[in-house]
Amino acid sequence: MKHLTIIVFSLFVSISSWAQNAKNDVILKLNGDELTGKVQQINDNEIVFSYAGETLTYVIKKSDILKITFASGRIEVINKPAQPATSSSNNGGAPKPAAAGSLEDHHNKVAFLPFTFTKDGQATDDAVGEEVQLEAFNLLSKHAGVFTILNPRITNAILIKAGINKSNVKGYTMDDLCNILGVEYVIEGAVTQNKTTQTVTSNTYGQVKTKDKDDGKNAKVNTSTYGTAQQNYQTSLNLAIYNDKGVTVYSQQRNAFWNTQDAYKNTLEYLMKRTPLYTK
Repeated sequence: MKHLTIIVFSLFVSISSWAQNAKNDVILKLNGDELTGKVQQINDNEIVFSYAGETLTYVIKKSDILKITFASGRIEVINKPAQPATSSSNNGGAPKPAAAGSLEDHHNKVAFLPFTFTKDGQATDDAVGEEVQLEAFNLLSKHAGVFTILNPRITNAILIKAGINKSNVKGYTMDDLCNILGVEYVIEGAVTQNKTTQTVTSNTYGQVKTKDKDDGKNAKVNTSTYGTAQQNYQTSLNLAIYNDKGVTVYSQQRNAFWNTQDAYKNTLEYLMKRTPLYTK
């Protein structure tokens, strides 16, 4: 009986620990309050919600809610606050300078940090990472939905003015970078590429030459061989998204299927389509 009691108690502790570690939905209200728990039901004008660890349900008006971040990572915007008038376009416009901590000014704005690109163990020039940064921006801009994607040129200019570069960027938290750039989300990416094998292709071309039939000599064959060598690469890409509270919204690593030098492009598109910011 004593052993049975211990087993039941251990099982109860395990279930309690699992419940505490389970991911929760997060409701962000327009006044900045955060409610953590489980969204039970979404109706036309209200949401039924229960706090983490509780069974009692509450009804919250949709008109009071900014957005819901579900445990799966999906983000549903309930109310888009009125944006201040600016001369910038939706994709790539510079955000109006915002007061620190202003959710309305950060809301739904996204910036790509310059990618890092490591080739054969050596960091490449800044221009290579900035090229991948621009490619990622172009991909997401076509499927931005309600999000405003900051143009990389503006992003990089703000970082330079703030004295931030690839040698000291690790000294800043992701919420620091969000506040400096005036965005709700920052996207960070890293490409690693290493040479592997070479594929060699050779072709032989022949030409037959003969003399008069009566000279009794064998035909002469002249041949030429041409060869080409193609360098193969192994490429992997890491992509992560952080919000202005420093929380990791998305993080994935994937190895490229192809072994070509530009294989990172297909891998980048694959990962980008699976982020919660991508709209089909």
